[in-house]
Amino acid sequence: MALKNQYLIDLLETVKKRNAGEPEFIQAVTEVFESLQPVVDKRPDLVEAGVFERIVEPERQIMFRVPWVDDNGKVQVNRGFRVQFNSAIGPYKGGIRLHPSVYLGIIKFLGFEQVFKNSLTTLPMGGGKGGSDFDPKGKSDGEIMRFCQSFMTELSKHIGADCDVPAGDIGTGGREIGYMFGQYKRLRNEFTGVLTGKGLTYGGSLARTEATGYGLCYFTNEMLQANGMSFEGKTVVISGSGNVAIYATEKAQEYGAKVVALSDSNGYIYDADGIKLDIVKDIKEVRRGRIKEYVDAVPTAEYHEGCKGIWTIKCDIALPCATQNEIDGESAEILVKNGCKVVSEGANMPSTPEAIETYLANGLLYGPAKAANAGGVATSGLEMSQNSERLSWTFEEVDEKLHNIMKNIFKSCDEAAKEYGMEGNYMAGANIAGFLKVAEAMKAQGCV
Repeated sequence: MALKNQYLIDLLETVKKRNAGEPEFIQAVTEVFESLQPVVDKRPDLVEAGVFERIVEPERQIMFRVPWVDDNGKVQVNRGFRVQFNSAIGPYKGGIRLHPSVYLGIIKFLGFEQVFKNSLTTLPMGGGKGGSDFDPKGKSDGEIMRFCQSFMTELSKHIGADCDVPAGDIGTGGREIGYMFGQYKRLRNEFTGVLTGKGLTYGGSLARTEATGYGLCYFTNEMLQANGMSFEGKTVVISGSGNVAIYATEKAQEYGAKVVALSDSNGYIYDADGIKLDIVKDIKEVRRGRIKEYVDAVPTAEYHEGCKGIWTIKCDIALPCATQNEIDGESAEILVKNGCKVVSEGANMPSTPEAIETYLANGLLYGPAKAANAGGVATSGLEMSQNSERLSWTFEEVDEKLHNIMKNIFKSCDEAAKEYGMEGNYMAGANIAGFLKVAEAMKAQGCV
């Protein structure tokens, strides 16, 4: 979908100049602007109020030094980030990513996407994101603890239960959240729900671990049913092997699909008989191993170095759950050629613009990340509610609320796409529905 509205073209040029060297952020803004073109025509009041100019500029960008001491007694220094993007509908909410690729542009793209994703959940959460270029891989528990404590020593000055509530993301699991929460509590002398994804013994929510993967399948199932299809009997390829991929696999199998592939940053496995999830959980959750170890337990499976080849496997449904821009135009063409009918995103922005264009041009059902993977942050919002009430809900209660939220997200995307003349384009529907709620709140609150 080309950008044709002159107002948005000019504004995008301003965004590019202000954020030079940040291609991921510019990509995210471009995709949203393309969807919002009919909104500009229909809602001149939002243009007059300067909502579009304000929504692409973070309210606050924080960068800081993170010094820590390794096991050899040597001081290491990383860079920390927190981008508080938009608080029009609630406290900033978004994860902390620990990965060597992290820089300001990545955090801004994630924070921008989070604004719309959180809006779609209907929960009162604004958008933000944080992280560091620290790499947890190969580090001891002691090193990770010292890094997390140093990171939180600075971050604690900028967050709070009614201000900014971070969560996990790539590289930040229950262990890291625990270390960060302990340091926050020590520094502030208060026990509040300032982080989500916490352990069950200190304020965490049941179903949070499963939430993004389950939510992805709940959304995808709604999209399938609305178009006369189902998971039953379908072959599914899922990239990644973290929480999102594991629990998307679990739920897809419950729905009657056969998941045949998973991956990590080194390569991918293919099991024509269907992934044995108990083996994957043992490798990734218990032993923190690599996905190639799967073939040691299942000799009939195949392991291939490199990640891109996973999209050459023939499938009906593709669920990218690894990282941004993992499916390019070439991989999308192969998926189409091999008969894939559905792509639904568990990772944040895993498809390039060329890939998305290929999906839409060939009539694939496409579930964009900001809608399809919103189950994680939705359940984080439910964790915040439980913390505020000093209550703990059962797994079934949380899962039912999550299921209903994902149903409503699909409904919002579907209805917005129809209202603005783009029926079946759930990417446009997600962008429009997410934007309008935030835009109305920004307009109501004046020029702030």
